Amino acid sequence: MSGDPDDAPARYVFRVTVRLTPGEGLAVEPDRFETVLYRTANPPGEDGWLFFRDTLWRGELADEAHFRRQATDALGVPVESASFSELQTTEAYLDALRAAIAADLDAFNAENVTEVLSKYLGSSIRVE
Repeated sequence: MSGDPDDAPARYVFRVTVRLTPGEGLAVEPDRFETVLYRTANPPGEDGWLFFRDTLWRGELADEAHFRRQATDALGVPVESASFSELQTTEAYLDALRAAIAADLDAFNAENVTEVLSKYLGSSIRVE
């Protein structure tokens, strides 16, 4: 995964709650807050493009604890909770995603592309 998620044709959006733990003699308020985490969606067919299949189930995180650990490592602060919000995408990216899925339906154990998108992303796709 590379590049700025703001410039990507598609990105995953997560809500995460992080906790700050200041050093001795320091305090912060609030010590927990919610923020939005964006992850660039890899181009369909390229390494990492199956992130949605490996991470999501019906628009929810399949293994929240695992995702929290990954987010904690990436952000450098403890992540206490995480939830998937949506895949923000362009029409062109979504078309390419559908084509890549259609080319290998067996990998998704599904009858068609619509079933795959529903199975993993639920109704959480927003075309911009």
